[in-house]
Amino acid sequence: MADSDSWRATGGPAARRLGHSRLAVQGSEMRAFVAIELPEKVRAALAREQSRFKAICEHNPDIRWTRPEGLHLTLKFLGEVPSDRVLYVTAALQALDPFEKFEVEVRGFGFFPNAVHPRVLWAGLEPPAGLIDLARRVEAALERLGFAPEDRPFHPHLTLARFRAPHADRALAAALEKTDSACLGAFEVREFFLFESRLLTGGAEYRKVARFPDLDD
Repeated sequence: MADSDSWRATGGPAARRLGHSRLAVQGSEMRAFVAIELPEKVRAALAREQSRFKAICEHNPDIRWTRPEGLHLTLKFLGEVPSDRVLYVTAALQALDPFEKFEVEVRGFGFFPNAVHPRVLWAGLEPPAGLIDLARRVEAALERLGFAPEDRPFHPHLTLARFRAPHADRALAAALEKTDSACLGAFEVREFFLFESRLLTGGAEYRKVARFPDLDD
């Protein structure tokens, strides 16, 4: 993170204008990320595929499945952000030039890094140029605030499950090979959000902190 003077110099005036906004940041730090929300029809389609995959590898204790309500198209994961700096993050994102709406298709499945040593099971996305450009601009705006840039190219995806240990599940890998890459849904993107992620006993809970662009301005 940048020091306090850097934060003030970069986002100060806009952040001060947001000082009496609807933001209600609680606690000393907030686990935050920037993401696009999925429509319910797409969540439902992904939940059906998750259920099918779960049935195939139901006895594998190394797989931790993402709850459907926790599926987002993440543009940037920020980690723990001090509450007094959340307004600067919001100001930097609000200052981005407006973007043209674009459509995203959900299509296909795979593993990161591969099926032999899987860490993540993902649903793929057909990334239009507008999505790549938006992710690039979000990255650049937050890098100016001191957030470290990603060390790999932006690869838009939806995380369906994580593996506690990178051991291949042959049944699951075989099922993915037989699954066609038909479109699971398409949706139009007009806005994105700064989210808070609260880690609770029963799983993560998500709260929208700010919307971009702020249509109520």
